[in-house]
Amino acid sequence: MLYHLLWPLAAHISAFNVFRYPSFRIIGAAITSLLIMFLFFPKFINYLKKLQYGVSNVREDTPERHKSKSGTPTMGGLFMLFSLLLSTLLWADLSNGFVIAVMLITLGFGAIGFIDDYRKVRYKNSKGLPGRFKIIFELIVLSLVALLVWAQSQGLIPFLQTLPIDSRISFPFIAVKTFHPDITWWGYVPFAFLVIIATSNALNLTDGLDGLAIGPTIVSALTFLILSYAAGSVLADFNIAYYLKIPHMVGTSELAIFCAAMAGSGLGFLWYNTYPATVFMGDVGSLALGGALGAVAVFTKNEFLSVIIHGIFVMEALSVITQVASFKLTGKRIFKMAPVHHHFELKGWAEPKIIVRFWLISIMLAMLAVASLKVR
Repeated sequence: MLYHLLWPLAAHISAFNVFRYPSFRIIGAAITSLLIMFLFFPKFINYLKKLQYGVSNVREDTPERHKSKSGTPTMGGLFMLFSLLLSTLLWADLSNGFVIAVMLITLGFGAIGFIDDYRKVRYKNSKGLPGRFKIIFELIVLSLVALLVWAQSQGLIPFLQTLPIDSRISFPFIAVKTFHPDITWWGYVPFAFLVIIATSNALNLTDGLDGLAIGPTIVSALTFLILSYAAGSVLADFNIAYYLKIPHMVGTSELAIFCAAMAGSGLGFLWYNTYPATVFMGDVGSLALGGALGAVAVFTKNEFLSVIIHGIFVMEALSVITQVASFKLTGKRIFKMAPVHHHFELKGWAEPKIIVRFWLISIMLAMLAVASLKVR
C-alpha cells in the first residue's frame, strides 16, 4: 500500500525513490510487524485469557507434566497473522500475483485452524476439527488459489501483473541447466498441493512445546527471504539467479517482503511464547504459517530444498507416521510418544533443552540450504 502511494511521488520528492527497492521494504516490513506485536499483542493475550477462562487448552495425548500449562490461552497465532498480513499489505507490491496468492493461502489455512481452535475452546476438548476435514478444506483453498494463479498467468486479472508460472522442478546442489525436468501441469499441481499441505500439517505437529514451532518458523522465513530475493532480483543488469544457477522467477523478490514480515511477527510472538509460554499459537497460527512457507517454497521453485530447510518439521511428521505404522503392523511403538519431541520429554530431557537443540538443528539445516546456492 505504501509502495503504491509513495513511490509514484518519487518524481517530485526524490526521497520516496527508496520505495522502489525491495531491500528497503524488506526492512520496513520486518520492523513494522515486530512493532505491532510488541505494542498490541499483550492486550490481545489478556483478551484471550478472559475469553478462555476455565479452558485447559492442553492436549490429552501429551506427557503428564503438560497439565501444569493448563490455563494458558491459545489462538495467539491469530494476532500474529494480523501483524504478518498487515505489514505485507503496507510494504509489498500488491499487484504481484505471488504475494496475493501466498496471502490468500495464509488466510485460508488460518481460517481452517481457527475453526479447529474454536471447536476446542467452545466444547472444551482437544479434538477439534477431524483431520480428514482439514485436508478437504485445505484442498479447496488451494484449488481456488490455483485458479487465481492460472488466471493471473494468462493476464486475465487486470490489476495483477502477468508473471511466469513454471511446471519444472529443481533440485538442491544441482544446477538448473544440468537438470530441471518439466513434469507438466498434470503432475506439478498435485505435487505443489502436496508440498503445501505437508508443510502446513508438519508445522502443526511440531507445535507441542513452548517456542518449539515458532523458532524454526523464523529460521525458515529468513532462509526463504534470501532464496526468494535471489530468485527474483536483477541488480544493475546482474541476474542473481543466473549467476547462482537457480530458477529465475520474475516477481518472487516481493515474497521476500512477506517472509520479512513473517520473521518480524514471529520474533514478536516468540517473546511471549518462549518457555514458560504466556500464550499458545494454536492451529490458527501453525496451519497458516506452514501453508505460507510451503507456498513460498513452491513459487520460488525450492520444493525439494524445503525438505532440508524444514528438516525439523519433516522429522516430527515422520516420527508420527512411523509410530502409527509400526503400531498397526507390529503392535509395538518405536518412540515412547510421538511426535518425537514428546519422546525426548519422557526420556527425561528438560523442555528448554529440547527446544534449543531443535532450534540449533534448524539453523544448521538453514545454513546447509543457503550453501546449496553455491554448490551447484
